[in-house]
Amino acid sequence: MIAKQLLAVFERGRSLYFQCPLVQRPLMKFRTLYCSSCFRKTIASTEGPFVNVLAEEQDSKEPEPKVDLFYSDEERSAILELLNTASESELASVKLLRGKKSVSIVEYRNKHGPFHNLQALTKIPNFKYKSAVKVCESIVSRPERKEHKEKRIAEPRSVSKYIKPEIRRDRLEATESIVSIVFGTHKIAWAHVDRRLTVLDWQQQECFRFMKGTYLASVYLEDISAIASKIPEADYYILEKTSLSAQNVSLFPVMLHLRTVEAMFFALLDKDFLNGGEHRVLNMARSTVGKHFELIIGDSRTSGVDLVKQFLLDSVTNTEPRVVFPRDSVVRYRNRFQRSGANREEEMCDALLQAIAFYELVLFNGHS
Repeated sequence: MIAKQLLAVFERGRSLYFQCPLVQRPLMKFRTLYCSSCFRKTIASTEGPFVNVLAEEQDSKEPEPKVDLFYSDEERSAILELLNTASESELASVKLLRGKKSVSIVEYRNKHGPFHNLQALTKIPNFKYKSAVKVCESIVSRPERKEHKEKRIAEPRSVSKYIKPEIRRDRLEATESIVSIVFGTHKIAWAHVDRRLTVLDWQQQECFRFMKGTYLASVYLEDISAIASKIPEADYYILEKTSLSAQNVSLFPVMLHLRTVEAMFFALLDKDFLNGGEHRVLNMARSTVGKHFELIIGDSRTSGVDLVKQFLLDSVTNTEPRVVFPRDSVVRYRNRFQRSGANREEEMCDALLQAIAFYELVLFNGHS
């Protein structure tokens, strides 16, 4: 009985199948397409209702907008300033530029010159369109709010926020002059400035034996002792404290060099420490100076050359300039900062800015 029912169902289905009109399918023809996964060159496709979806998507894909279009003129200017002036270590302080990317930017800059637009980032190895946009976004993603800055200035702060080790306020109030010292991998610069922000001495010296060959203590002692003997007497000596990422092992030789120079200056300039127990050599963080002059973009500090040029110009044109330079030295100083490339006298600029920041933050309670 069951067998007869199954047979009847089968016969009914077969008759329905043959009664349905046949649908005429379009003829298939072969077109040459390229598949990255199977490397077949000939794939069957069809005309009419069956279209090549992959080819259509590729044809309809709009070109990506230029990277520069995502940012305002002010933001583009800030990003380009960082890309064109920051050193490899300063670029590496931006999270998305650590490792090979910061090296690639410096190499591209040295080979092709400064960046004229943000789109040029896509021409650098290790960069693509999306990564270039993300890097630019990370640079401008954390701007300081003006109202927060004004609040910080209005509130009195302990000097330990700015200098280490901490010095008693009464001793700082008696300060007549300081020497600000900034050192890099090949140069040492200093600025002797009094409490009226008059520049008494401002020099820089190259150290050709630094960072070459074996780290010999005798080389450091000879070179730094020679420079320390030229530094004028002052109430305090302020050394720049640069923070480098300990996770970037490629920067370890630079960190070792900077700490060695710092320790030798402490030993050579703080000679009276054992007698009175009072420090005369102090540290000031590079980031503190950058924030005071609004030179921080993202996590990195940009060049202060243009700001120093403005101080020099104001010293001649304003009746009450922020910084006072000797009249007979203004032209000579300005000529030094007309250079470009590796000879921008960055250390000299940083030494002066650090001296100004020390007075305005520590002695003048944050007011310029």
